[in-house]
Order: sequence, then structure tokens, then C-alpha cells
Amino acid sequence: MLIARGNLVVKVVLIALLLHAVAFPDLPQYEGKGIVPRLILYPVSIWLVPLVWWLVWRRRDRPMPYPHLIDLLVALPFTIDTGGNALNLYDTIDWWDDLMHFVTWVPWVVAFGLVIRERPHLHRADVAAITIGFGAVTHIIWEVVEYLAFVRNNTSELAGAYRDTIGDLVMSLCGSITGGVLVATVLFGVARLRPLTTLSTPSITGDERLR
Repeated sequence: MLIARGNLVVKVVLIALLLHAVAFPDLPQYEGKGIVPRLILYPVSIWLVPLVWWLVWRRRDRPMPYPHLIDLLVALPFTIDTGGNALNLYDTIDWWDDLMHFVTWVPWVVAFGLVIRERPHLHRADVAAITIGFGAVTHIIWEVVEYLAFVRNNTSELAGAYRDTIGDLVMSLCGSITGGVLVATVLFGVARLRPLTTLSTPSITGDERLR
């Protein structure tokens, strides 16, 4: 119940922060941050897990309970990033961007790891390796999107883009390794996805009632 409430709070906060960016697009903290792509892509984090659960897990013969922890972990990185922009932390704290690449990638890869952990043929080392690989691939994609969204046409960003990208890759890789190790160790048995079971009472025939 606590995780479910936390999941709801994180999503409400994300929506509020996105609405703030919509209402005040001219604030300095949103300048040159690719806010429009973020406004388009970040709401996907709210609907991704519910959609997959409905299409895949919920429609099975033995439906799975709603994965609130995974849903929370998927939305959390986007909420943290949007909050950092709203508070202008990326422009006022030099090391904030590097820290966020580590912090946000931990829950992101843990969410993925908790899903593939359910595959019965995978050992702990397999789960850790696949989770780390997922984190590395998705961060490369993230850096490409960042470049296309607001770096290539921004001369001030281009000046230090190479060094900044290398730093981002290192920190996100560290976050991916941390998340992969967590899933394969302390979180390996946490919040397992088990089919919902219903208790049914056996029917009593007429002959049995006469006994």
C-alpha cells in the first residue's frame, strides 16, 4: 500500500512539474533544456507500465497483480530530472548534472531488472549483466536524443559537448552497474510478480448433501 501511494505521489508531482514548464516556458531554467521534447516524452513514463500490464500481464489466464514498485521506478527518474530543471539546479550547481546521470539511471535499470528477473532460466549474474547492458544502451540513445534536441544548434553547449557527454556516459554506466548489482543481490527476491489466486469453495452435489 505504501509503494502504491508513493507511485501515485511521484506521478502527480511529475504532472505538476510538467504543467509548470508549460505555464512558464520563458523562465531561465527552461532555456536551452529541450523542454518541448521532454513535455512530449516524459508523460510516456506515466502510461508505459499500466499499458504493458493491461496488454500483457492482466490478460493472462492467471493475471498478475499490478507492479506498483516497477511503475514507481520507471516514473521516478523523469520526475527527478524535471524537478531539477524546475528548481534551476542544473545551472546553479556544477556537479548536479553528473549526479543526476547516476541517480536517475539506478531506478531506471532496476525497474527493467525486476522484470527480466522473472524469467526462470536466468541466474543472478545473467540478470545483472542484462540489466547493465540495458542501462548502457538506453543511455547512448539518451545522449543521441539530447544532441538532436538541444545541443547541435546551441553553440554554448557544443563547446564542451564532448567532455560533458563522456562524463554523462561514465556516471550513467556507474548507475547502471549499481542498479544491476542491486537487482541481482538484495532486490532479487523483492516484490516478485505472482499470479493472482482466487479461493473457490468446492461445489456440493445433491448426493453429498444427503450423506
